[in-house]
Parts: sequence; structure tokens; C-alpha cells
Amino acid sequence: MSAEDPPRSIPGARLLFSLDPAVSYLNHGSFGALPIGVQRAQQRLRDEVESNPLRFYGLGLMDRIVHTRRHLAMFLGADPDGSALVQNTTAAVSLILQSVRPGSSDEVLLTDHAYGAVAMAVRRQCRRTGASARTVAVPIGAPPAEVVARIRAALRPGRTRLLVVDQLASATAMLFPVRKIVATARSLDIPVLVDAAHVPGMLPVDVAAIGADFWVGNLHKWGWAPRGTALLHVAPAWRRRIDPLVVSWEQEQGFPLSVEFMGTIDYTTWLAAPAGIFTLRTLGLDNVRGHNEALAAYGQRVVGEALGLAPSDLPHPGGPGVSMRVVPLPAGVATTMPEAQALRVRLSDKLAVETAVNAWGGRGWLRLSAQVYNRPEEYHHLAEHLPALLSELQNR
Repeated sequence: MSAEDPPRSIPGARLLFSLDPAVSYLNHGSFGALPIGVQRAQQRLRDEVESNPLRFYGLGLMDRIVHTRRHLAMFLGADPDGSALVQNTTAAVSLILQSVRPGSSDEVLLTDHAYGAVAMAVRRQCRRTGASARTVAVPIGAPPAEVVARIRAALRPGRTRLLVVDQLASATAMLFPVRKIVATARSLDIPVLVDAAHVPGMLPVDVAAIGADFWVGNLHKWGWAPRGTALLHVAPAWRRRIDPLVVSWEQEQGFPLSVEFMGTIDYTTWLAAPAGIFTLRTLGLDNVRGHNEALAAYGQRVVGEALGLAPSDLPHPGGPGVSMRVVPLPAGVATTMPEAQALRVRLSDKLAVETAVNAWGGRGWLRLSAQVYNRPEEYHHLAEHLPALLSELQNR
């Protein structure tokens, strides 16, 4: 197989999902897609709940949560006793901001690749406390040494209370050298929160080796867990200072149980998550990751060519294993988030293609995901019809 050929499909993989066959679903990165076997595992748990709710919630639930947490933490190379199951990275960010408590003389530093809801959470917390939120610009495609240097130059010891950095940015699909960034911040005694929303399942990861004060990743994207499943890891120095967003009956137990128990939420989401990891391992983690990375690169090239872009115009994520790629849209197209959302809906309605469109750095970007259920012809279908659709928008 040459570099320009699509990867071979994994036999039977597409049949594991219940996606509409009439739709090209090229946006696994936003909400994931749940294998049928995981759907059924969660439904069995829901049936168990409804057969005797009091027994489910009142007898052994916390033991089951701890067992599940240990399973997921070990998969990610995280300390199970220093980790907590949470609903998603967005919830974890608010939890950490509440626990770190930046004051009026402090600042929280982000990069311009930060996820929109994360940036909003930072700004809200800063408004509440009088702290300031500051952003450092990192060019898309910048080499790791430049990324580290830019962030290092923006850190202000004694004032920067928290650095928030992506491991894999959502809007730009760019990998950040988080281990080097964390080491740099640690040398200045500045805590780091790593937003790894897209990492679990997509990339091999050793959370302990990264060494961040806080690391959180969603398992309901590339880890094939039910939506509402994420793992938050907290360094030992911070565990006693974690202040849950919701006070519950496990409050006195401290982290992580004080974070995990929230009354009558749907815990079947977490308890079914190991079924997603099992399915990944059944297909072969290396097979899935290799297929998805190659297909994402292939799709980026096919769509880029259709828009008249040279290979040098197509950003590389900056490291191996990434199953998302971005394609820059023509100047003036989708340069604001409302325009980007409108284009995403138009692609869905007119082409039956689900993809992500983001406005970043004054330009519109099409983000393509690749998963085992995707086929090369889905990217060709988008490439065939996208230029005309964009031309219609520009001529309005």
C-alpha cells in the first residue's frame, strides 16, 4: 500500500455500530459513536436498576464504581487512587478551577487552541474571583520546541496560578508536547491542567509519566464508552484540596469518592465503560489506531485536493496516531462560530455528511475524523460535492 492509498478496512468493524448507513459520519470526535455491544451492556445495567432501584443504589454501588475506575485508570496509565470518574472534561475543568481558586492577583493562562467551553469556564471563574484570564498564541503546525518556548515565555511565576493546555486540541487537531510543557511549568512552580478530551482510546497514553497536576480525558469519544464518561487524575499534592461541585453523602470520604458520588445520576454510563475498552481490544488497539490515523490522513488529502490545496497547505497534527485532521476552508468562509455551525448544518442537510467545522485564527476549518466504521468513499463523496457547496455560499 502506498502513502496515497486508503488503509484496508477492519473486517466486520462497521457492523459493530448502529449508525445510519445513509449518512457519512465523519465526526466521531465530537460525540463518539457507541458500539452495539456497549449499548446492550448499558441497557442490561439499566434493566438491573429498574428491577430494584433501592438495591442498585444502596448495596455495593460504590464498590462497583471503584472497580470500574481502577479498570479505566490502568488502561490510561493513571493512579486509580488518584483518579475520579467524572461526566466529561468540561465538568472536570470547572471542578479544578473551583479547587485551585485563583485570587484577584492571579491569572489563568490558556493557549488559543483551548476548547471554547473550557475558555468560558476559565473566564467565568476569573470574573467571580477577580483573577484574569490570558491567552498565548501558538501557530498551528508549530514545532514542539517553539510551542514550549512560547508557553514558557508567557508564564509569570508568582502570578500564573494555573496553566491550561490541550494534549490534542479540538479545533485544530494539533498535538501539544505536554510532557515538556508540564516539566517547564513545574520548574517555575506553576500547576498545569491537561485537557486530554480526545486522547483516551485514540492515543497510547501514560498519565503518570506526563506528570501534570491535573489530567482529564473523555472515554466516550475514542474509548467507545457511553457518553458522560471521563477520568480525572489529580497529583498527590492536590487531592486533599479538591472541592466537589456537588456535595453528596460521600463528601467526608474525600477525593475521589466525594467527586464520584452524586446521588441518583445514571451510573450505568460508567459501569458499562469497560465494555468499550474490551471491544477496542477485541479488534486490536494497534489495528484500530493504525487504521484511523491512515484514513484521517487520506481523507484530509482527498478533500484538500478537491479544494485546490497543496499537501503543504494541509496541517499535520505534529505527531503520530492522530485520527482527526483539519482542512483550511477558503478565505471568508466560516470565519465565525455561527457561520461555522451554519456550514456544518448545510453539509448535513445537503450532502448527508456529518463533520465538524470550526472558526479558529480568523479562518474556517473543516475537521475530519476517521473511525473503523468509515470508508474511503465517504471522503470522496464529500470532496466531490464540497467545492460547489462552498461556491454557493461565497456567491450569496
